[in-house]
Amino acid sequence: MINNVLKNFCLITFALVAPITLPAGGIQKSLNQNKFPNNTNEIILSSNTSLYACPLINSRELLALDVGSTLSVLRNWKVSKNETWVRVEIASNKFLDDPNKVLKGWIKM
Repeated sequence: MINNVLKNFCLITFALVAPITLPAGGIQKSLNQNKFPNNTNEIILSSNTSLYACPLINSRELLALDVGSTLSVLRNWKVSKNETWVRVEIASNKFLDDPNKVLKGWIKM
């Protein structure tokens, strides 16, 4: 009888205390523990430009970008000594915007 009481006590104690330390139990990591990229580059367009599907001037134009559009730089592509393309992502609200909206493409620098 005492053996069963002790087992039940241990089981109930574990069931009440263990979930607190699990990720779904409520303890959250602080923002300092998350590894956010510190080297994200953002640019704001100073002139109208086009967003292309690939880094070629005769590639398909996805959309026209207006002055003041905010873009996140994903990577650079140097075609020749004086021709550089940049893969960018358009800043948007992923929850409110159309999910089929084009968000990534190439612009010529």
